[in-house]
Amino acid sequence: MSQTWLMQRRFSQVDVFTDVPYRGNALAVVIDGDGLSDAEMQQFANWTNLSETTFLCAPTNSAADYKVRIFTASSELPFAGHPTLGSCHAWLRAGGKPKSPDHVVQECGVGLVRVKPVEDLLAFAAPPLLRGGDVDADTLAEVAAQLQVSPTEILAVEWIDNGPGWIGALLASAEAVLAVQSRPTGTLKIGVAGLYPPGSPHAIEVRAFFPSRGIVSEDPVTGSLNASLAQWLLRSGRIHAPYVAAQGTVLGRAGRIHVHVDAQDVWVGGHSVTCIDGSVTL
Repeated sequence: MSQTWLMQRRFSQVDVFTDVPYRGNALAVVIDGDGLSDAEMQQFANWTNLSETTFLCAPTNSAADYKVRIFTASSELPFAGHPTLGSCHAWLRAGGKPKSPDHVVQECGVGLVRVKPVEDLLAFAAPPLLRGGDVDADTLAEVAAQLQVSPTEILAVEWIDNGPGWIGALLASAEAVLAVQSRPTGTLKIGVAGLYPPGSPHAIEVRAFFPSRGIVSEDPVTGSLNASLAQWLLRSGRIHAPYVAAQGTVLGRAGRIHVHVDAQDVWVGGHSVTCIDGSVTL
């Protein structure tokens, strides 16, 4: 076994998209990630058994402040939202000093992602889609089957893939989203959204379903999905920014995703809370 596993490395476990501990989406962050092999990173991510584990490393792009490697229990992701915000939170808390006075630049598999403070939270600029547009009839049928709804109950569906492989499905209401019971097997990563009535505290309810180890799992709060949902729903005029999305309700969480736009970007933000702080032997 590699000698790198004998080092003590700074470690945090962060709850993202919440300002109340244990109500958002947990993230494991190895702050001193340099020197670990891909296999060692993957093994540790498998052991934490969280939706994602990140490793912060020295950047390879001179424009970046740090590089993040993002692993699920079984594979590496080029980009994910709650690991972006949670990693930036941990990096800043560990003493990271950004090169720019007004934002952090994170290097990851999709390139450079800007993260900036917005009032008392952090927000990332939604990256461009790697795949967009309509799905074919067979894929629509599979989406409906996986969600266990009729195809006629899906008001709109598109590819909204910014790295993880998301398909977005819009249902008639937030209530319809909360009622979804995804079947235990499936192959698609599906983000479901439905609008709340005007005047509600939250604009939309979001749920995220993805295949994991032969079954379909639900993610508590999902930054990458909310980023691409925002781009889709804003572009199509179905929603207007700024708004707050709710996610995790069915799982007993209270994730809150804050979306706003400027002249150039869609910004996806949320609070982060450090729940565990110390070191790990890797």
